[in-house]
Amino acid sequence: MGTAATDQHLRDLALLRRVRDRIDREYAQPLDVEALARGVHLSAGHLSREFRRAYGEPPYQYLMTRRIERAMALLRRGDLSVTEVCFAVGCSSLGSFSTRFAELVGVPPSTYRERAAQAAEAARTPPEMPSCVTRQVTRPVRNREARAVGARLA
Repeated sequence: MGTAATDQHLRDLALLRRVRDRIDREYAQPLDVEALARGVHLSAGHLSREFRRAYGEPPYQYLMTRRIERAMALLRRGDLSVTEVCFAVGCSSLGSFSTRFAELVGVPPSTYRERAAQAAEAARTPPEMPSCVTRQVTRPVRNREARAVGARLA
């Protein structure tokens, strides 16, 4: 690559980083590839090709991935409905959001939310011990038994 080509490549990478940073910052806003391309004075087709080459996925897919990641965090929090989360992350169609969420996460958003709530509850509740262990651990120890155990350990 010549110096001019190298310089152009570096300028293109800087523009692509600006687009990626804008997506990361404004994921909840109505963004489309044309608007992103206009913001860096590129055609939508060129932006899509170069973005995919640099980051492994086209800009719209990257945007949806960011939205789904944020949706996962909101669903784990548990205080918003799936519909509220859908609109909070910038999606305008619950059906499209649910389909994309299931594609990326492997389960629909409602299932993800339920599992996250169950996991949070399980983390708050100590696991149950088997009754035989509970009896052994909570069994009262008489002084005579305590001395005998202490003598054997010494």
